[in-house]
Amino acid sequence: MVKVLFVCLGNICRSPMAEAVFQDLLTVKGLDEKFVVDSAGIADYHVGSSPHEGTLTKLKEHGINANGLMARQVTEEDFVHFDYIIAMDDENIKALNQMKGSQSEAEVKKLLDYLPDSSVNNVPDPYFTGDFDETYELVSQACEYLLHDIRSSQDI
Repeated sequence: MVKVLFVCLGNICRSPMAEAVFQDLLTVKGLDEKFVVDSAGIADYHVGSSPHEGTLTKLKEHGINANGLMARQVTEEDFVHFDYIIAMDDENIKALNQMKGSQSEAEVKKLLDYLPDSSVNNVPDPYFTGDFDETYELVSQACEYLLHDIRSSQDI
């Protein structure tokens, strides 16, 4: 079982969007049983909250299930439990690397590291930009490549 955690600042916009998009990809490809997918935030601003309305609207537009998504904060246990910890931007990576213990074997990378030839390095935070369309496009494209990369390396 491959375990993937998506991380952004508050866990109400980008990372729950990535979690839902990635889970939808797994369902479409019949890979649900081979993966565990979750999301979390660096900060505790929104713990216990549902995703931002903009995220929910965008997922609904694309027929992607958002049921059960609830904000939580990254924990030390996540670094042991998850195989892949996928951040949305450089600040998330910096915070995750500060939190990551020496016992963690999790691969910590940015989501857009998986998107070839991208002129954008970080998934823009629509909480501040208001542009949920751009965020969705980047997340959905990069999730396809992330899944391909995991399947290749894990022989799935």
